[in-house]
Amino acid sequence: IDSSKFEIIEAGLKCVQGRCIVNSISMKEGEEKFIEQAFTCKAYGAAVIVMAFDEIGQADTKERKVTICQRAYQILTEKVGFAPQDIIFDPNIFAIATGIEEHNNYAVDFIEATREIKALMPLTKVSGGVSNVSFSFRGNDHVREAIHAVFLYHAIKAGMDMGIVNAGQLVVYDEIEPTLKQLCEDVILNRNNDNNEATEKLIAHAETVKAKGKVEVKDEAWRNDTVEKRLSHSLVNGITDYIDIETEEARQKYATPLEVIEGPLMDGMGIVGDLFGAGKMFLPQVVKSARVMKKSVAILTPYIEAEKEERKQAHLAAGTTNSEAAGAAKILLATVKGDVHDIGKNIVGVVLGCNGYEIIDLGVMVPADKILETAQREQAAIIGLSGLITPSLDEMVHIAREMKRRGMTQPLLIGGATTSRIHTAVKIAPEYDAGVVHVLDASRSVTVAGS
Repeated sequence: IDSSKFEIIEAGLKCVQGRCIVNSISMKEGEEKFIEQAFTCKAYGAAVIVMAFDEIGQADTKERKVTICQRAYQILTEKVGFAPQDIIFDPNIFAIATGIEEHNNYAVDFIEATREIKALMPLTKVSGGVSNVSFSFRGNDHVREAIHAVFLYHAIKAGMDMGIVNAGQLVVYDEIEPTLKQLCEDVILNRNNDNNEATEKLIAHAETVKAKGKVEVKDEAWRNDTVEKRLSHSLVNGITDYIDIETEEARQKYATPLEVIEGPLMDGMGIVGDLFGAGKMFLPQVVKSARVMKKSVAILTPYIEAEKEERKQAHLAAGTTNSEAAGAAKILLATVKGDVHDIGKNIVGVVLGCNGYEIIDLGVMVPADKILETAQREQAAIIGLSGLITPSLDEMVHIAREMKRRGMTQPLLIGGATTSRIHTAVKIAPEYDAGVVHVLDASRSVTVAGS
């Protein structure tokens, strides 16, 4: 619930189901008002975004950002009774490359403040308005998008958890033109910037691409590469324009259509997984990559089915047994009860389906009984659980216990943004003896399922 007027926030809290995040409260009107608003938010069960803003004004240095956030944390946890994990700090992202020397360290101050906030108050979250950092280049989306990607790469590594940004316009960090990326790095990290030298270089470079738009500056050189590299490029960059041509060329080159999926397509998805794991790609970009994968597989599927039918008829004619008749191994996927997020689960389903598994997708908010009863009825070989919010972790533990109680033997795969290898090993695996595996991302799911 976002408003600069607290009475509007409170009106919203009265109307909205479930838990909310309030954006925002701060100490700009003093501690008394801050505490009053915090108690109201807590009464409605809301988490709060706390701006690094006190009676003096907005924090613009690392030291001020950290000091204000520590003060707010102490008040919220000791006087109001807030759980640390319900506190989200916004240490203020300000515009860089303004030509004003005092602004040159703004991005560094945010990144370093984030690092210290996470070290001092590890259960809290850090957010920020990402588009602010590139405001000097408004009207030049090509440069702004590069700045956002570079900034997020460094901020996320420092501990930033969330941000306000146009996710549909994020570019892949590794795909930024090298000169532009280097200039963005220098400005964001305030390197080589004596007398605004880095700023001036980025401004000069921005003028060379200003008003050209992405269509005119788009580099098509990759179209001259091998079909494998073209497929990989399309997957990494979420490009569907040529995927039908590339897929057909690959189908003609490889012995079977399945080899196209298991070879260049999965190689490309492996790169996507590596970039995502390294913080160089973001979730909306992974979703675009999955759509490219799905479109390519849809082109290949009729050929795969035709080959299956051909083998079936050959077995019938020869009077031999067709091992494929039993069907592919079934994998049941579900987002657990209490969680409505399904993007990651859907990507895993696409990737596994592309590799010959039969997917039973139960959707979101699925109770434990439905998951386990369906798995037993459908004789699923593997059960995959997904979750994005923290309460999902407890539900996964409950499901593991219930699987053990029922004497089930299917391996249990755990995935989702809120999960981790450590939590899976410490909290979930001890509750179930037949195998519990944490899957880092969709590109790894095939390897895990096949083992």
